[in-house]
Amino acid sequence: MSDAAIRATDLSLTFQTNDGPVHALKDVSLEINKGDFVSFIGPSGCGKTTFLRCMADLEHPTSGSITVNGQTAEQARKSRAYGYVFQHAGLYPWRTIGGNIRLPLEIMGYSKADHSDRVARVLSLVDLNGFENKYPWQLSGGMQQRASIARALAFDADILLMDEPFGALDEIVRDHLNEQLLKLWAKAEKTICFVTHSIPEAVYLSTKIVVMSPRPGRISDVIDSPLPKERPLDIRDTPEFLEIAHRVRDGLRAGHSYD
Repeated sequence: MSDAAIRATDLSLTFQTNDGPVHALKDVSLEINKGDFVSFIGPSGCGKTTFLRCMADLEHPTSGSITVNGQTAEQARKSRAYGYVFQHAGLYPWRTIGGNIRLPLEIMGYSKADHSDRVARVLSLVDLNGFENKYPWQLSGGMQQRASIARALAFDADILLMDEPFGALDEIVRDHLNEQLLKLWAKAEKTICFVTHSIPEAVYLSTKIVVMSPRPGRISDVIDSPLPKERPLDIRDTPEFLEIAHRVRDGLRAGHSYD
């Protein structure tokens, strides 16, 4: 029980709109252990991001329950249990990279003496040493996303919630950041929940892949990856990798049978 970072039980969420109710999630039950790298994959509108937002206490379930580090989602938010990385870096253009990373530390009341050490440490984690005094517009898109990840890591959250952070980047940059993210995960020893539309990305990164069905979002398969923790990019050409990718694809097809 103590190893669970996130536990959802019969989680459902219905949005009330002017056009009637929208059933975003239905009867979702899942356990994520500390140190897992879990990817959520499914068609657009299947509730992947909504589920992530429930973990972050940004959306509130209609029924069922969710705990984060053994706490309610609200308690976990207040205790700063997670960092959140969005699809777009969301860096303030008038602040330097260091200034952007310091922002949550300022908001949370960390001492100024602590800022420099934390900024230097997380910049090193994401391989952005020497860029503290640059502005976002002076960095490539991939570097901006790495700065966004550094900002989410600055206050030592146990859990990293990542909502399609590489979705807007080209394939070459995305491959490079996937490699770097795995190295970061190994060094930082965080629990990562990662939303993606890419089957290869989900299989390459994850210890567990959660396949979701179209709305209302349900889990159609949970795949525990047998791949080793250290994964060069060319592992994607191996029979083991392709077998998992086929199972993900089959799970996405099976989910559509609910229509």
